[in-house]
Amino acid sequence: MSDQFYIITGGPGVGKTTLLDEFSRNGFLTVEEEARRIIKEQVSIDGDGLPWRNKELYAQLMFEASVKTYQKIKAETASGIVFFDRGLLDTICYMDMENIPVVQEKERIIREIMYSKNVFILPPWKDIYENDTERKQDWNEAVFTFKKMKETYLKYGYMVIEVPKDTVQKRCTFILDRIQRDLQ
Repeated sequence: MSDQFYIITGGPGVGKTTLLDEFSRNGFLTVEEEARRIIKEQVSIDGDGLPWRNKELYAQLMFEASVKTYQKIKAETASGIVFFDRGLLDTICYMDMENIPVVQEKERIIREIMYSKNVFILPPWKDIYENDTERKQDWNEAVFTFKKMKETYLKYGYMVIEVPKDTVQKRCTFILDRIQRDLQ
């Protein structure tokens, strides 16, 4: 089943949420990213698990939430394509970028949590990039994050497929065509 768990990733502000919303409207199961949820939750309780307060705690919360969500989806989903707004390796990328060590136990878990070998990455797109209350990175950080994200997924043996900058419908079609081609 996890071979039909597809990750949509990339740096901040590249259209991941818009793309996933479109997949959801078209009947696909989509899984929201944990980072935004954690930031909103931590802000609402004045918690420390925020990237601008305690990066290690924030990374730990993201890691644990990603594992828990993956396990829940795997247990509850009998068949069909599932799109994840980011995957567990996005947290590992964040940890690497912030020089937070990835302990052996996390490495073991990473090897157990398997998604489709094809990961769809959205490139930086200045025309649609904007900050909001959860996204505080500037444009250069967004570009750097994209590069590091690509490196991280490649390092762990995934095939990274860059989704062209285009309308949301054409991006969906590109991804679905690629999935269909791989299933044949």
